[in-house]
Amino acid sequence: MNITFNFKNFEPSDHLRKYARDRFAKLTKYIGQREDTELQVNLEVEKYRHIAEVVLTGRDLHVSAQEESNDMYATVDLVWDKLETQLRKIRDKDKARRKGTPVRMDVLRLEQTTGTPRTVVESTDHFDPKPMTVAEAVLQLEATNDFFLVFLNAETERVNVVHRRDGEGFGLIDPGV
Repeated sequence: MNITFNFKNFEPSDHLRKYARDRFAKLTKYIGQREDTELQVNLEVEKYRHIAEVVLTGRDLHVSAQEESNDMYATVDLVWDKLETQLRKIRDKDKARRKGTPVRMDVLRLEQTTGTPRTVVESTDHFDPKPMTVAEAVLQLEATNDFFLVFLNAETERVNVVHRRDGEGFGLIDPGV
């Protein structure tokens, strides 16, 4: 994340620069270490008003916040709190969207009547795949007698299937590739 500061109507101390840089660098826990992300911080003093305006832009991301108070350090804290709230909301919304993809499994039977085969659904089951890595999924499948395991790949955030192969070993089905 690239952080750029602009100061208007005052000359900031080295401590204020370091404080603001360290404070806004903590936002990486919400957006990760993406190089395409830009954070523009504008700090301004007008008589007794200390104003902070922040704009965060990146791929599929645009968040802004503005605050003012009588102290620049307090203003930085207030605007950081606003940004954190917005980024947490975005992150939680994305998590809920990814988590809310249940998988449906049908048990089918092939029925042959009057010469043309027809599939009949005997039962249906719905479940939420658990997030795990491919290695964890293989270990879990190895510990059971099942033929396949449907899971949410923690690295790609897509639903994948690990299955036993006829010989020995396991196969991976990733529909997003």
